[in-house]
Amino acid sequence: MTRYLISFDDGWMDFTPEELPDIAAAANAVVKEAEAAGVWVFGAGLEAQRASIVATDGTVTDGPFPETKEVIGGFAVVDVDTREEALEWAAKIAAACRCSQEVREVLSDPGQ
Repeated sequence: MTRYLISFDDGWMDFTPEELPDIAAAANAVVKEAEAAGVWVFGAGLEAQRASIVATDGTVTDGPFPETKEVIGGFAVVDVDTREEALEWAAKIAAACRCSQEVREVLSDPGQ
């Protein structure tokens, strides 16, 4: 099995606050479906403005970062047999969250 990161840009979300409960319920239903299918690893929404950058020398710079054009709004990790299956889960998440999803294979640890 291969793990895939399914994520979306915070700017891709375009809905009113009143729609949020319905979107949350739809997203939770997809999570429950993925859990029941045995492919769910982990996922969460992310606070867009609370990022910190840690430099190689350990220096920490706290956001928000106005120069950053893309901010990850949320993500899911699924463990599936094929990329096509990951794309199918991404389509379900996209429909539930009402925004496009980006899919990337998580590379395996070469030490294992």
